[in-house]
Amino acid sequence: MSSSHIPEGTGIMVCGHGSRNQNAAREFATVAEGLKARYPDTPVEYGYLEFCNPVISDGLDRLREKGVSRVLAVPGMLFAAGHAKNDIPSVLNTYQAQNPGTVINYGRELGIDLKMIRAAGERIQAALDQANAEQGEVALHDTLLMVVGRGSSDPDANSNVSKVMRMLWEGFGFGWGETCYSGVTFPLVGPGLSHAAKLGYKRIIVFPYFLFTGVLVKRIYSETDVVAAGHPDIQFIKASYLSDHPLVLDTFQDRVQEILEGQALMNCQMCKYREQVLGFEAEVGLPQESHHHHVEGIGGGLENCPCKGDCDASCRDEAFCKEHGLPWTPVHSHASPGPLEPVGHDQDHGHSHHHHDHSHGHDHDHEHVHSHDHGHTHDHHHHPYPHADHPHGPRSMDKTKG
Repeated sequence: MSSSHIPEGTGIMVCGHGSRNQNAAREFATVAEGLKARYPDTPVEYGYLEFCNPVISDGLDRLREKGVSRVLAVPGMLFAAGHAKNDIPSVLNTYQAQNPGTVINYGRELGIDLKMIRAAGERIQAALDQANAEQGEVALHDTLLMVVGRGSSDPDANSNVSKVMRMLWEGFGFGWGETCYSGVTFPLVGPGLSHAAKLGYKRIIVFPYFLFTGVLVKRIYSETDVVAAGHPDIQFIKASYLSDHPLVLDTFQDRVQEILEGQALMNCQMCKYREQVLGFEAEVGLPQESHHHHVEGIGGGLENCPCKGDCDASCRDEAFCKEHGLPWTPVHSHASPGPLEPVGHDQDHGHSHHHHDHSHGHDHDHEHVHSHDHGHTHDHHHHPYPHADHPHGPRSMDKTKG
């Protein structure tokens, strides 16, 4: 695809969440490599919020060392929840304040995009083709599609997963479609698939709408196996996640171009920090801050871990780490886990309570200026998710599973 010329002194920074799973980290790095191939004359770096190296500030440092004074920062996120709205901007704001010669322009998330839908469709089609070849044809009308999202305490991000599911469902013409989530919100994968199994379809295809592998994708496939074992009459198929599909890289490139053209406009009409979203009214105007500093870089470099780079979150267990001589680093070392923060689960953790005020020096083209008091304390308080006790949600999770 064509792209506008990027001026000299400008660099691209891809900002990821991070994972203890080294395979996930390697896959994320391929996005930066893909952008380097598309912008051969522009410095491209990447970094993570947590549990992985390099951290975002390290990537920004490398850009500065290459003479970059303007950074086009793109969130490596499917949807805009707490990480894209708050945590990453907070890190970028802090870095820019500490380095006055650097200007950081922040782009938008990948979002609902027809290229992303097409990439998802190709992953699903590949899984269907393989299943048809190995197990025989099953009509689409006898097939149920289950799209699995990450899960967030931001209802706007959760609803986007449902829209992706609907577009895939209607695009293929499956007999039925459902949505579930890997954590934080409801329904979780286990309850969601158990419900779907009651609907009478011969085949259920499970598609994790995720960019990369990691603890959560492994858990989604594991939960699928558990439900499938209880329903031997139903054929369960596991589709691959998105990974570095060329159309995904095209979408990242589009986001870079939007920043250059001043068109990096977030969808803020349904933002719970700006508007009275049903059930989340108390979160309007909450302060923007990142709570990931205490886990920056943790988990990177554990090449000798027994998981051999394909982490399943066993490293969150203190006894496991002691047995294998590994450093134990609980998810939230500053406080005991709350109802949304089981130590053994790599999820959003309800971090979506930070206020996304993009008026702190970034050229976002979508400033969110609120009149609330910024004189808050940094006590790492997590605003409670209002449906933590939902029977098919967070409290239903088996906290003993890896």
